[in-house]
Amino acid sequence: MIAQNIASLLLKEKAVFLRPEEPFTWTSGIKSPVYCDNRLLISSVEARNLIIKAMVDVIKPMKAQVIAGTATAGIPWAAWVAHEMNLPLIYVRSSVKEHGRQNAIEGTASPRQSVVLLEDLVSTGKSSIAAAQKLQEADLNVLGVLSIFTYGFSDAQEFFDKAKVPFISLSNFDTLAQVAFEQKFLDAGALQKVLEWRKAVSLN
Repeated sequence: MIAQNIASLLLKEKAVFLRPEEPFTWTSGIKSPVYCDNRLLISSVEARNLIIKAMVDVIKPMKAQVIAGTATAGIPWAAWVAHEMNLPLIYVRSSVKEHGRQNAIEGTASPRQSVVLLEDLVSTGKSSIAAAQKLQEADLNVLGVLSIFTYGFSDAQEFFDKAKVPFISLSNFDTLAQVAFEQKFLDAGALQKVLEWRKAVSLN
């Protein structure tokens, strides 16, 4: 049920844009009928409360000792979750700092501590895996990557599997498409079109 609730929230907060007839072009060149901007969610108290609770429910059984966020989109969620769980917070830079101590990770964690990495959105998964690997290089035990939303590309899951980084998402593309159809954001034809697009995307 949480996947449906998150999908409904994304639509309500207009964090998801649906344009099956006029696809968006991603940086990678992929033409997508959907564009997701989860950064809009940080301004919504309702979204914040729902997502933080859902993340905490997932993380608690994992026995994490540290909460990490990806820079920059994962940082607010990691900060809120770390506060809620009374755990230390760190974040992973997208690139190594060019001055000072040239840190890849900000904040402190002890070697071999268990960490969960929070991300707002996973598309190809490559940036999330790179961040997880930076944590591993710092001798931290990465329990997994947890995102708010994923497009659910099969290639992306293969990337996570190959890197041996567990991946969990609160919601996903197929659930979003179904909820969008039920709430009349998409008609039956558009629903079929976006689902076929998701299955056909190749990231290799």
